[in-house]
Amino acid sequence: TFSACFGAAFIMLHPTKYAAMLAEKMQKFGATGWLVNTGWSGGRYGVGSRIKLQYTRKIIDAIHSGALLNANYQKTEIFGLEIPAEIEGVPSEILDPVNAWADKVAYKESLLHLGGLFRNNFEVFADYKIGEDNKLTEEILAAGPVF
Repeated sequence: TFSACFGAAFIMLHPTKYAAMLAEKMQKFGATGWLVNTGWSGGRYGVGSRIKLQYTRKIIDAIHSGALLNANYQKTEIFGLEIPAEIEGVPSEILDPVNAWADKVAYKESLLHLGGLFRNNFEVFADYKIGEDNKLTEEILAAGPVF
């Protein structure tokens, strides 16, 4: 299933309001955000496997040490996520999901399907303007998948 906002049934404000609050706090305090996959790798449930805890810990260690601030990155297609080229102690196929999937066609199909789910979800935000000049709304929409 696709959940655009964990705990959506319990949030009181529009999700873009929370995005604006997070962006404001991150800018105010100079925070850096990291998206770490701790779930499935190498295929959907039944094909792939969960990322090993030891790899997750190595990734978090690299974040905490600041090592990733100066790392080389490559950009993914569709979502435009930036993935570090290497992290000590973590196999490269874990970092870039396409490398973990034996079935590249299935990977591409899953990627396009997920991108479509995000694109459809982002349509909900198109008419909700936040920020004095609506710039934040535009930035949120621009962060969506491109294909």
